[in-house]
This record gives sequence, structure tokens and C-alpha cells, in this order.
Amino acid sequence: MAEPIEANYTPDGDDWTITIKGRGRTLKATAPGIIAARDRTDQLVEELAPDDEYRTVVHLLNGDAVEFTTAYLTARMTTKSEPPPSAEPEEPPQPEPAAEAAPARKAPSPRPREPEEASAADEVASPSAS
Repeated sequence: MAEPIEANYTPDGDDWTITIKGRGRTLKATAPGIIAARDRTDQLVEELAPDDEYRTVVHLLNGDAVEFTTAYLTARMTTKSEPPPSAEPEEPPQPEPAAEAAPARKAPSPRPREPEEASAADEVASPSAS
């Protein structure tokens, strides 16, 4: 089993400094934000161990993998929920003009109807026993 590669992330204002250690080498880079830093780490690890089929990379923030994971996932969740910036301000959607409005229906009465006389059509539709 190969030794794990260690990726240490350090915030530097709005940027992040990444230090990759493994395979007897140390690589450094900077990136604008933790998500870009994580992507840059993948590139550096590929450069560090190009022939390794499987690589174990331990991502650390302040020496803590859980702290890195929390910061990274928080950044991913926050950027997913924000709408993408647009060059022009959006106008609210305008309602489409309705065709002629249908006449409002009268609400049914809560009291029962009084029996009406059967019409001739009812008599034809339902044969009566004679």
C-alpha cells in the first residue's frame, strides 16, 4: 500500500494556499476559494503521482480532515443555492392577458333542492314499469 498524499489548505485572505506532500516531494499552489483549491489539489496530485492507479489523499484544514470537509461542503452548498450572476437585471414575469374571463359560477346552496317535476326527457331516458 502506498503512503497517503497529504493536502494542507491554509486560508490567505480570499485565496487559499495549498501544500501537497507525498512521494518524497512537496508542491505548493494558490487558488481563489476553497472549491478552486480542492480542484487545484486534484491537478497537483495527478502531477505528483501520475502512474498511481489508486491514490489516497488526505485533505486537511488546520491539521483537521473534518474541519476541511465541513468548510468545503459548506462552500459547495452555498454556491449551489445562489443564482448565477447575470449581466442584465431580471424583470419580473408579466402575467399573460387572459382571454375572455369565464362567468363566475354560483356557489352551491347548503340546503337540499326541492323535488322538481320530471321533464319529458327524463321520462324517455328511464322507462317506467307499467
